[in-house]
Amino acid sequence: MSASFATLGRHWKQLVGVMLAVQGICLLVMALLAGIAVAAVYDHIEPVFDPPYGQEPSAEHLTPFLVAAITLFVLLCAVGLLGMAVLTALCPAVLREAVMGRPTTFRAMWRTALRRTPAVLGALVLTGLIAGAPVLAALAVWIPLMVASAAGGDPSPGVVVLLPALLLLAAPVAIWLSTRLGLAPAVAVMEEAGPVTALCRSAALVKGEWWRIFGMTLVGGLIGAGIAYMIQMPFQLIGMFGMIPLMAEGSEGTGPSAGMIVALVLGFLCVLVGGGVSQMFQIAYTQLFSNLLYVDQRIRRENLASAILAELAAETPDTGPTATPTTPTTPTAPTAPTDGQTDGQADGQG
Repeated sequence: MSASFATLGRHWKQLVGVMLAVQGICLLVMALLAGIAVAAVYDHIEPVFDPPYGQEPSAEHLTPFLVAAITLFVLLCAVGLLGMAVLTALCPAVLREAVMGRPTTFRAMWRTALRRTPAVLGALVLTGLIAGAPVLAALAVWIPLMVASAAGGDPSPGVVVLLPALLLLAAPVAIWLSTRLGLAPAVAVMEEAGPVTALCRSAALVKGEWWRIFGMTLVGGLIGAGIAYMIQMPFQLIGMFGMIPLMAEGSEGTGPSAGMIVALVLGFLCVLVGGGVSQMFQIAYTQLFSNLLYVDQRIRRENLASAILAELAAETPDTGPTATPTTPTTPTAPTAPTDGQTDGQADGQG
């Protein structure tokens, strides 16, 4: 936990810089996609939401609107997933240089994160599909039974209760799989491995240490979520108090004044800024926490600390440090801190 805070404190500028760039690009792309979708179905919006009195929206207007809405939803999810993959690749990229005591610059971290994004994205998608398979299987069993039961009238209570029972059976399996494969993004960046290789390496590193990895991951997630909420709460309070005069004026039945509009804008900005800052902290801390678990496992299983010290001793000022990608069988790459650094430091200067 202290190593995650130490890395975040020493390299927050590079982390925040890349995160802001990624979030800004994603927001612009999402706004562009939403604008294109609205422009494409603009003539159908009013007939769908404000049809003539007593009439339902016609299929002529409803079908294009639904197609555009579903397409926009899928594209927005894809953009969000891609942005998350870049941020997930960023943290191990920073950590890989930090544990060696090397400088981390915005440009270098941006390039490394983008270069490893396809592998990280593949690892995230495969992990989600594999870990979510038990839940999908439970739904695949329950939905046909529910449809068949509802076709004969009221659905049977037994069929309704069946879904929670199936989810109770599927959830532990999904949690076990997600923990077993949870180190795959770190492997994809630090060892420059492909998605499938990263999943296999993660499963091998977690084997025999599942409860320890699960417990520490849970603690790290709770700490990150708790601090993120504490960061966001003051912004929400300021925004809420700023909107009190707006609500008071609105209750009197008068039209919106300039002060009301300003209060609304400031309150919205406070909530937006608070949410962005808390999200960046939570992503950075939880990812660094997970990556340090990967480092710790390699030190325990593969004597990585000695290999790191040997490589540091072999580096000379003339040639400068050169990063060597690792392979699943060789723990000789500069990808992890020493034993002492896992306890309190993650910047390679301990």
